[in-house]
Order: sequence, then structure tokens, then C-alpha cells
Amino acid sequence: MCSPSATLTVWAGSWLAGSSAPDDVLEALHAWAPRHTIAAGDPVTGGRTDLPWSAHGNTTGSGVMALLKVIREAMAEPGSQLRLVLPVPGDVRGLPVGTEFAADAIEAEQGLLIGVPGGEGTGLIPYLEDDSSLQWTVYTVPIPPAPIDEMSLGEAEYTMREAVRDAADALMKLHTTSVGGDSDADPRELIEAELAAYSRHDYPESIPLRARRILDTADHVAAILTVAQREPASSPTSATAINAQEDLLRPLWNALRAARLVAVHAAARGGR
Repeated sequence: MCSPSATLTVWAGSWLAGSSAPDDVLEALHAWAPRHTIAAGDPVTGGRTDLPWSAHGNTTGSGVMALLKVIREAMAEPGSQLRLVLPVPGDVRGLPVGTEFAADAIEAEQGLLIGVPGGEGTGLIPYLEDDSSLQWTVYTVPIPPAPIDEMSLGEAEYTMREAVRDAADALMKLHTTSVGGDSDADPRELIEAELAAYSRHDYPESIPLRARRILDTADHVAAILTVAQREPASSPTSATAINAQEDLLRPLWNALRAARLVAVHAAARGGR
């Protein structure tokens, strides 16, 4: 799984559908950090949710069971949805524009919106404070209308199959054109190491098989792209090279986020 927000979206959907127990959700979250807290992002939200108000990064907050309570209450109204967001600068699809949640979600590159599209709802953003503690901050936010241009599962699966090949081609091109042209590290071993980090995170049994295939393939693409960006053999040595690398990899990252959103939302709806 690519982020704590994606893990929570998938497992909360399974739990709300009666396919998983609360302990299953908590165990899945513990793969990111053994300690989870939750706090309101502002006094108004604190009053509405009975949560302590603290800025993110403050470890004083309610325990993780309060997180499930917030989600259940936010999903109580008919038509409510769980929607993952994976924004980056220049790609803010799904965000309630002009809100504190939107600004913080872009900084965190993730978040979760809960509620009825077009109405007022709840936003959640995780902040990893250290290796052992993660705090979820709760926001009161307007829920944007559901996107009408989201890919189908079939389109997302095809896109990710193509992206594996394109990402491998990009990695080879970057290593070939870099200064020195080689590296002591084997890219295949580096990719496997990246994939090992993703494999720590389990999926609920209720997840649709096609959604799982998309997420697994997306992790493979992300591992290749991460190696392409991080390793010395592909490190740009000039402004021109940096721009060329970004132009090569950005479309693949964009396609990756879009496919993950489709798969996670299908998983969150599974059984409901």
C-alpha cells in the first residue's frame, strides 16, 4: 500500500461493509507506525468531534479507536463516500480548493475525504512524527462532487501494465545517459528492496481481485520510478538534465496516482 491514507481508506471500507473487524483495521495501520493518535485541526472541528485540538506534529491526541468513531459518524449519512486524495503541486484532483485541508494534503501528498459529495464532511491527514508515532488530524471540509473522469478498473489495469514497460524504459534511458553510464548497485536489487517495503502492507480479503492487481502493479511501477529518481547513476547533473528527467517521469507518476485512486475507491466500495 502506498500511504497510510490508502491503507485506512481500503480497510475502513471493508470494516464498514462488515467484512473486517476493527482490530483488522488497527493491525493494518500498525504496519505504518505502532502508535496512532487523532486530534482536531481547529477548535470548531474539536467541538464537533469531541477531539482535542492540536496542531499536527503534536503527539497529544486521542487513541486510534477514536479514529474509527470519527469515520463511522462521518459515514452515517446516506450517500457518504470514502475518497482517497493523492495530490502533488500541479495535480490537485479531488481536493476542496481553498481549504486548509487542501493545503495540508498537498504538503503531505495524501489525505482522506469522508462524506456526501456536495455537502460538508470530514477530512483526515496523517502526519508521521517519527518511526513509532503517527497522528491523524481531522478537518471539517466541503466534499467536492465525485469526479466524472475517473478511469474504469479495466482502463487502470491496462494503464499500469503499459506503465511497467514505460517505467523500465525510462530507468534504462536515465542510467544510459547519466555521467559515467553505470552504477555499482544493480537496479533490479534496488527495485526489489523498494517492493519489499510495499509488501509489508496487507489487503482485506474483500478487495476486488482486479483492484488488487492494479495496486500490486502500481507498486511495481512506483519502485522502478523511485530507483530512477534516487540512484546516483540517474542523478541529473544540470538544470537541463533535471528538467528532462522530470518530463520523462512526471506522466508516469500522474498515471500511477490516477490508477491507485481508481483501485482504492473500488476496494473501499467492495461489499457495500
